[in-house]
Amino acid sequence: MKILQLDKNHPLISEQLTAKGFVVEEDHVSTYDEVLDKISDYEGIIIRSRIPLDKNFLTKASHLKFIARVGAGMENIDLETADKLNIKLINSPEGNRDSVAEHVVGMLLILMNRLFIASNEVKNGIWKREENRGDELLGKTFGIIGYGNMGKATAKRLSGFGVEVIFHDILPNLSDEFATQVSLEELQKRADILSLHIPLTSQTHYLIDENFISKMEKNFYLINTARGKNLKTKALVQAIESGKVLGACLDVLEYEKSSFENLETENQDLQFLLDSEKVIVTPHIAGWTSQSKIKLAQFIVDKIIEDFTI
Repeated sequence: MKILQLDKNHPLISEQLTAKGFVVEEDHVSTYDEVLDKISDYEGIIIRSRIPLDKNFLTKASHLKFIARVGAGMENIDLETADKLNIKLINSPEGNRDSVAEHVVGMLLILMNRLFIASNEVKNGIWKREENRGDELLGKTFGIIGYGNMGKATAKRLSGFGVEVIFHDILPNLSDEFATQVSLEELQKRADILSLHIPLTSQTHYLIDENFISKMEKNFYLINTARGKNLKTKALVQAIESGKVLGACLDVLEYEKSSFENLETENQDLQFLLDSEKVIVTPHIAGWTSQSKIKLAQFIVDKIIEDFTI
């Protein structure tokens, strides 16, 4: 089987697949059109986010048997067309669930305890104690939307912090020892902290908007390590200004390029977030650790070998 790898990933992918008899070719620079010209030669594609696999692309990929995404989100792929063409879809959310969970907890503790602010002040000769009084996690209700790999790993990490973890998911009967499933209405009534762990679909685009935020009964902290467009930035800015959102931890932004490589636009709302002491922003790295790079690749390899080795 001939496989084209379109993004740089851990070398174990090529090494282990080649050892199993697959032919793996690397192309990290060709444009969409250049890849399109040769894609019919391949039976498998391994991607991250560099090139969108739309209907036109998949139709030209006449011999394609599978698409493997080194990561969790599949929004860069035309899923309906892939299904019609019987192209198997593979991803590896198991590979970075632990790093995402740790990132969530780390950002939240930094925000609630003003650690960046206080550290920078001391380094600049400013010694403020009362002004940097923090807020404890203990006793709060932590609400999760989306209880898949990332949501479950986050709930597990929180088990020692003395918080009650509740979650909402479109699938039923997912409660476990770490979190209790509730309706969306109950989550909006009870949550002190809201963390998003959902894919980007037509149903979840701008899920968190002015209407959603207005239904949150308490003033709350917001965490987004899912996708930037799950959250309407303008609604967040308004909620921070009004005090409804006490602070936000954002690893993803609405204004990212589809490849996640950089921001593709600048505007007043984005600048507000970047300037605000109530917001922590990181460059889409929640799932981006040295360990997750290996695990993401290994899960992909194992799944390809399991499904396509005779």
